[in-house]
Amino acid sequence: MKFTGVMPALITPLTDEGKLNRDVLERLIEDLIAQGADGFYIGGATGEGIILDVDVHKELTTESIKIVNGRVPCIVHIARMNYNEMVDLAVHAEKAGADAISAIPPLFYQYDHQAIYNYYEGLSNAINIPIMIYNNPNTGVHFSAEQVAELYNIKNVTAIKWTNYEFYQVMRILDLTNDEFNVISGPDEMLLCGLAAGADGCIGTTYNFLMPEVRAVYDAFRAGDMEGARKAQTVVSTIVDELIKYNVVLATKVILEAKGYDVNHPLYPMHDYTPEQKAEMLANLQKAGLKL
Repeated sequence: MKFTGVMPALITPLTDEGKLNRDVLERLIEDLIAQGADGFYIGGATGEGIILDVDVHKELTTESIKIVNGRVPCIVHIARMNYNEMVDLAVHAEKAGADAISAIPPLFYQYDHQAIYNYYEGLSNAINIPIMIYNNPNTGVHFSAEQVAELYNIKNVTAIKWTNYEFYQVMRILDLTNDEFNVISGPDEMLLCGLAAGADGCIGTTYNFLMPEVRAVYDAFRAGDMEGARKAQTVVSTIVDELIKYNVVLATKVILEAKGYDVNHPLYPMHDYTPEQKAEMLANLQKAGLKL
């Protein structure tokens, strides 16, 4: 299957003890589906997946899939520093009913392409559902189009989340894979560029609180209304320009709290903003166009 449409990279609502707040998770998912979400990316960078306790990650996966109940696809990000933990989370996600799993490449040790190939091949051998590579330069890995096309030869590797401004590489990936690879655009502020380069859909952090605005970009582009898509993208990008002055995950949680979702602050050691800092940030975001 090819994933398409607007898919929020879901925030993980937590309690003060770092456990999953299932009630808030359900309310957030239901509201996002009502606003037009075409799927969910669970346990990614936005969802703090790489630092969640394994049992919390598994509960997040299971409960998210239960709440969605087949209405839209669920893609579960399962990468960890420990490879065996990652495989365990992948197997669990498949058993829980995930439509696909996703993983950033291995971190820190400057693995060469053969090691990265082996990493995804081993993951593929452990499961029987699609794998979405997560390409994000923050990992220190910079995929070339040729490397991505080679990874496409691995069984189950069918998609890539492209959180990178180099959209020329997206066009080359599609060319090298006969337009078969499922490319998902990652940078929220560059969605229109990703779609123009051939992306099938999009996954983003701000979709947790900007779903109508992001839908306007996607729907206008699909309808052939480029001027409408450009104007809608400007609305989103103006807000993102202000958002990235802050810690994005923390700021997103502050925005959701202001909208009435008790998502709590991110996991330690990330610290919370003071009430004064929150008020200033929200005021600046509202000046940029954010609606609370």
